Amino acid sequence: MLQDFRLSRVGGHASIDVDTRVIAATNRDLEDAIARGEFREDLYYRLNVVEIRVPPLRERKEEIPLLASWFLSRFNEEHARTKQLSPETMARLTEYSWSGNVRELENVIRRMVVLTDGEEAFETVVARSRNGDAAPARPAPAVIESLREVARRGALAAERKALAEVLERVRWNRAEAARNLKVSYKTLLNKISECRLTPPPRPQT
Repeated sequence: MLQDFRLSRVGGHASIDVDTRVIAATNRDLEDAIARGEFREDLYYRLNVVEIRVPPLRERKEEIPLLASWFLSRFNEEHARTKQLSPETMARLTEYSWSGNVRELENVIRRMVVLTDGEEAFETVVARSRNGDAAPARPAPAVIESLREVARRGALAAERKALAEVLERVRWNRAEAARNLKVSYKTLLNKISECRLTPPPRPQT
């Protein structure tokens, strides 16, 4: 039983005392759900010992610049980029309503890092919200797949650039390049093939 901190194994008869803590989260108004008969009242009062309300991001605008900077640093490191946000872009990020909360902010910053027109795309979203025109809804799986593909392309482009720089520095000595990159020789050859890199033509003698 949740309130007694005791349990019984399936098929067993003995009660076992447990020392545990239950943390539950929801974005629904559970009191309204109880009134509509959609949530068990006894479960609500067993769970609701200490309630912590986290306001939506639009009510915590002072946190947006800090979160945006953290995501920017994280995605720059992941994709080997040096993207910077202008003061104007940061101001628009702070003013935006963020109906998708922190997850939406995270995805917007990722787009700004991996896409050359990421900031322009966000400007379009801001303009639509100001005009009261909601962006066209897209099926969730399609959006997730699109972000994965964008991230994959960005990572491959960054990897190709880094690999090309190392090979050029060691004059296409593949064994030395493998040692510098701390990968096996076979892995290096696979990466060269995957990134479609070719050595420069040898000078005529």
